Amino acid sequence: MKLFDLFETENLVVNDPGLKNYINVEPRIIIKSHGRAREKFTRTKVNIVEKLVNELAVPGHRGKKHKVITRVAGKHTQETRVVIETLKIIQKQTNQNPIQILIRAIENSSPRDEVTAIEYGGAKYPQAVDISPTRRLSLALRNIVHGASDKAFNKKKKIFETLAEELIKAAENSNESFAVTKKNELEKQADAAR
Repeated sequence: MKLFDLFETENLVVNDPGLKNYINVEPRIIIKSHGRAREKFTRTKVNIVEKLVNELAVPGHRGKKHKVITRVAGKHTQETRVVIETLKIIQKQTNQNPIQILIRAIENSSPRDEVTAIEYGGAKYPQAVDISPTRRLSLALRNIVHGASDKAFNKKKKIFETLAEELIKAAENSNESFAVTKKNELEKQADAAR
């Protein structure tokens, strides 16, 4: 059985030991959990491609700023079609398994440290902390989608073309990738706050 009946899910390798248990690539024709994940740690059982589709469904938001909405939100079948087109482009350009490229892109763009504010004696101090694997995964996917949507907004390129470019560059660990540069920025801030 293949994912979407198109892409192989066998022999996929996750090199990052922290993310190994959290990246799920179980083959399914339709990847939609319908929000039925109500047990403890069920986010680990959600397919990684479904997480990418869900991240695409919330476009253009940066933190608490919702001034610019880049695309129509909440259309699951439309977002799934975008991801399928993206994976086809990646397969055509690299002649490799696109799911493996997605896994490598997530591994290269997921930060290990970030900064939090500690209040001590009425003053706030930045403190470096380790990030949990689920947050690492969600940050990586969010930064990949934000980089792709920024490159497609008011441009001639379509979202699936820019998402394919972003995933390929992140898999190569290139500094041209938005997600990789965000990861490097976060880790530099954490190093400065140690």
